[in-house]
Amino acid sequence: MIIVGAGKAGARAVIGLREHGWQSEITLIGEETLPPYDRPPLSKASITEETEPSPVLLLDEDTIKSLGATWIGGSAVVSIDRANNQVRLGDGRIIGYGKLLLATGAKPRQLSCPGAARAMLLRDFADTLALRAAFVPGATVAIVGGGFIGLELAASATKRGASVTVIEALPRVLMRGVTEEIAAAVAARHAAAGVKILIDSKVERIDADCVLLTDGRRIAAQVVVAGIGAAPAISLAEEAGLDLDNGIACDAMMRTSDPDIYAAGDCCSFPHAVFGGKRLRLEAWRSAQDQAAVAAENMTGGNRVFEAVPWFWSDQFELTLQIAGEPSNGNRIVKRPLKDGAFILCHLDDAGTLVGASGIGPGNTIARDIRLCELLIGKRAKPDEAALTDPAFQLRTLLK
Repeated sequence: MIIVGAGKAGARAVIGLREHGWQSEITLIGEETLPPYDRPPLSKASITEETEPSPVLLLDEDTIKSLGATWIGGSAVVSIDRANNQVRLGDGRIIGYGKLLLATGAKPRQLSCPGAARAMLLRDFADTLALRAAFVPGATVAIVGGGFIGLELAASATKRGASVTVIEALPRVLMRGVTEEIAAAVAARHAAAGVKILIDSKVERIDADCVLLTDGRRIAAQVVVAGIGAAPAISLAEEAGLDLDNGIACDAMMRTSDPDIYAAGDCCSFPHAVFGGKRLRLEAWRSAQDQAAVAAENMTGGNRVFEAVPWFWSDQFELTLQIAGEPSNGNRIVKRPLKDGAFILCHLDDAGTLVGASGIGPGNTIARDIRLCELLIGKRAKPDEAALTDPAFQLRTLLK
């Protein structure tokens, strides 16, 4: 077994293969010299903590050895020979496989305007250290992109004492991620912290000391960060002739168009059984873990379909935002108010089925109810709307 990509999905697959009885060789290959580490802290704690951060390892080298796996770090797979079931590494090594898992993740999109090379990106731990060094008290920071990562970095830079401006081309922040009500709550919290958010604003070019917008405004910026999303890392699969569809195209068992090759994580899309076979590509920590677990089981001879309900979270200052399911499948929203100003929006389809839940609140105020909504979504439940809107009603009773 060969796993290409040493992130969350790759690490989980190593464990999953052993859990399902695979006793022969496992080789985990990663481009970074670090063994698999957790990426959510990169935009948050790794930047803001007072002491020098260290990567949060998912598997250290001793653990990898204890699992009987081989770790090849700092080396990229440059090609796949599907006819002979082999991969070629950048240093010329050729390794054969019985089954291959592509867990190559996604790479941050780069700006295309003049001066774009000055914009910093967040992809790995080295990028985090560079951003941490740049986010110093008094620094002027311009972040291009008002999505989840852009806003998380804005919060982290503000906590570090920098002066932050977020430049968003669309009419509001989090346009593709959440409803207007949740986006407004996030924007208000950033504004209260001193973050300046510019909407409907497009970048003309990036100069040595500023960002010039298309309307002529000049935004002072000693530091510029591009946070305009990520694209699935598909070049290896594309060159190998695998089918693509918003990433590497998989079936419901995480198997690609080649029966010996599977994929998991941000790099792939698949039909989701809970949502009528709708093809999804999920950029989320837990989804990568869940997909890798399914892929590992099926690589060892299983026949398991992916059915885990998607779940995502983002920290914005002291606020936690969480999304379960596929809210875009709903056409009606029922609001569930909670304590301390927190609330959850329950997304229902035409038949009254709960298909998504999105919420925001301080700390863990929404965590329990979002989790219960997640379970209801998995059961294709059609909950009573009056129960959803009543904060005193215990959602767990609906699971019965």
